[in-house]
Amino acid sequence: MKITAAVMRQKGGDFSLEEVELDEPREDEVLIRIKGCGICHTDTLPRDQVVPAPFPAVYGHEGAGIVEKVGSRVTKLKPGDHVVMSCNFCGHCDTCMTGQPMYCRDFFKANFGFARMDGTPTMHKGGEVVHGAFFSQSSFATYALGTERSVVKIPSDVPLELMGPLGCGVQTGAGAVMNSLRPQAGDSLAIYGAGSVGLSALLGAVVTGCAIRICVDPNEERLELALELGATHVIDPTKTDPVQEIKDITGGLGAQYSLETSGNLMALRQAVDSIQIMGECGMIGAPAFGSEISLDTWGLLLGRKIRGICEGDSVPDLFIPKLVELYKQGRFPFDKLITFYEFDRINEAVKDGEHGKAIKAVLRLD
Repeated sequence: MKITAAVMRQKGGDFSLEEVELDEPREDEVLIRIKGCGICHTDTLPRDQVVPAPFPAVYGHEGAGIVEKVGSRVTKLKPGDHVVMSCNFCGHCDTCMTGQPMYCRDFFKANFGFARMDGTPTMHKGGEVVHGAFFSQSSFATYALGTERSVVKIPSDVPLELMGPLGCGVQTGAGAVMNSLRPQAGDSLAIYGAGSVGLSALLGAVVTGCAIRICVDPNEERLELALELGATHVIDPTKTDPVQEIKDITGGLGAQYSLETSGNLMALRQAVDSIQIMGECGMIGAPAFGSEISLDTWGLLLGRKIRGICEGDSVPDLFIPKLVELYKQGRFPFDKLITFYEFDRINEAVKDGEHGKAIKAVLRLD
């Protein structure tokens, strides 16, 4: 079928809206009419070749829309369902089978392979292959193909164009707190980075009852929003030493938990240094491949932990509906992070996100 997609044709380039041909869904696939799609930092990684990726290609991995068609083996979805598209996984390796699909042995292939798991493409333009299936969706388009595993049904009584970021960025930040670190009510948490992932983590910290919720970011407007969303303290790292400030806030101990969400290596070192004895630091931000930092090994010997977190350790079919319900109850107002753009303003939306003008840019499609 013919669709309109935002195609990237060169390193560091702009998107161009083009008519391309999308395959009909196979037996385990779902065709979705996209109503909204978030723009995530991860969408710039293949554009800038931070991860190896082919051109031309269609990105987008925070899609939300309405099911149009389902393959013969699809059982959990039907035409007309409202859905969020999330990441893909194989479903049969040891990590998938033990309920940890975000650490699927084939996670990179399933999401950054720019093809189906069997290597076949999903998009063409004339005789040219347009590399799709990014995160098994490529949802910078009017229609997208997903797999049954990667598509999550949500209630039809919430604004569908708002829901796409639940599939990646919001799920990642909130899940890092609610699923990975699991602080208890009354605990302390320091979050480095007040972008969409960091502020989603803050919302998760409010839900879990953290008593001390600290956000570290150099952007004054984002710190103001963090206070509005429930931060008890905010720190501008360009004006003070955040490690010392966090220790002062926590009575000299350091935070029980910290999160680094920006991919900044200096911030990661500070996040580790900010935790107390027996504390835990979660790393979400994605620095360039091969990046390294030095750590105080004696500090780690005192029971401190550092761990990487992918997609908030969530099982999308279980976690995304929980976030939707919390949103409906007014306890998870992630809509305050979002700025909408029409589809033909995609390049403006990407730039606004990169320059900090928009915390979470979301494309709105008809």
